[in-house]
Amino acid sequence: MRHYENLVIVKPAMTAEEIQAVIKNVEETITSNGGEIAATDAMGMRKLAYPIEKNERGYYHVIYYSVAPAAIAEIERRFRINEDLLRFVTIKYDTNREVAAWNNLVEKAKKAAAAPAKEETPAEEAPKAEEATEAAAE
Repeated sequence: MRHYENLVIVKPAMTAEEIQAVIKNVEETITSNGGEIAATDAMGMRKLAYPIEKNERGYYHVIYYSVAPAAIAEIERRFRINEDLLRFVTIKYDTNREVAAWNNLVEKAKKAAAAPAKEETPAEEAPKAEEATEAAAE
């Protein structure tokens, strides 16, 4: 099994739920062909370098996974059929140096996914602390 990275750009004219459904479909395409998803990184809505199919923006999502090399042709074929994807790119990590870089990227993606959950907790506690200080001042 080799290590791969897929960047997919989803059409922006959809609701958040529809975009998540498309991403879930992309991930199911990978897993149904024997792939093991290591991490994902939702980069969000971004401006494209040039318009694609009259779209100025797109929803970027990166998926890091391991799969047998023979399955890549089928995965890319199913991506080409999917009309909700503006573009996709598959990157293969082959050498030892590239695999080490892939492991680094997976760790960063896992930390980034865990970080927003930790940041929300102090933000929720801050207004409570402010209310307590205002009550004490009165």
